[in-house]
Amino acid sequence: MKPMLHAFWRAAVYCMHPRVIALSFLPLVLMVALSFGLGYFFWESTVASVTAWLETYGLVQGALGWLDRVGMGALRAVFAPLLVLVLATPVIVVLSLLLVALFMTPAMVELVGQRRFPVMERKHGGSLIVSVLWSLGSTLLALVALLVSMPLWLVPPLVLILPPLIWGWLTYRVFAFDALAVHASASERKALMREHRGTLLLMGILSGYLGAAPSLIWASGALLIALAPLLIPVAIWIYTLVFAFASLWFAHFALAALERLRASTAVEVLDAVPQADSDRIGPPSDAPGTPPFLPPPTSSGS
Repeated sequence: MKPMLHAFWRAAVYCMHPRVIALSFLPLVLMVALSFGLGYFFWESTVASVTAWLETYGLVQGALGWLDRVGMGALRAVFAPLLVLVLATPVIVVLSLLLVALFMTPAMVELVGQRRFPVMERKHGGSLIVSVLWSLGSTLLALVALLVSMPLWLVPPLVLILPPLIWGWLTYRVFAFDALAVHASASERKALMREHRGTLLLMGILSGYLGAAPSLIWASGALLIALAPLLIPVAIWIYTLVFAFASLWFAHFALAALERLRASTAVEVLDAVPQADSDRIGPPSDAPGTPPFLPPPTSSGS
């Protein structure tokens, strides 16, 4: 826990670095532009499709009829838009994470490496192509898990547990790999991710819960749906900051763990060298069949 908390506070301090702040604007601008572009072309048609789909379910219509009877019929008009936003949130989260991993993480790992570990050897155990394939594969698994678990979101406790767990697992997979891709060899990366799997997963889950905070905006009230054009950029900005912090957190923790691993390996090698030397230069008389050592004859004067 101590290395994890130490890395946590270092990551919080590094978030104030001007370079990190400047880097955070690129994913933010790309995500806002993408969100508004998709909303402009597909929002009305998507809401209409969801509304038509909901009308085919008697259970949903019964719930909406109950809202009419208790004087909350105005919620009928915002139910479909709210559902669209809820369904779009996992996609926004995943895209924000991938953009941070692509545009911010390499630069932030470099920043941590230069400032804390300037003499650490870089073994380049993970290339850019391998990193991208690893991230895409992990993302695909996370999206499948989100789709499969969506029916369980209707159970009130599970909606607060399952999405952050899935996002946390994805955060751990992506950022732990990228934090070690440059400095560690492939064998070192696998050893560290295996040894610290529990801690890295816990860090990912905590980051997932931080990333789930903007989702509470849509649960705050149906009146906020009208403010969606303003709140979506705010939510994306929060996602970007959370994942930037998570990337720094993983970088500090992983590189410090790599330094400890190499130090322990070097100590083991140094401990083994004297023993190997002593075995190599041991007395030859110990070996069977070896004649004893005799001093050379001395000549005596006449």
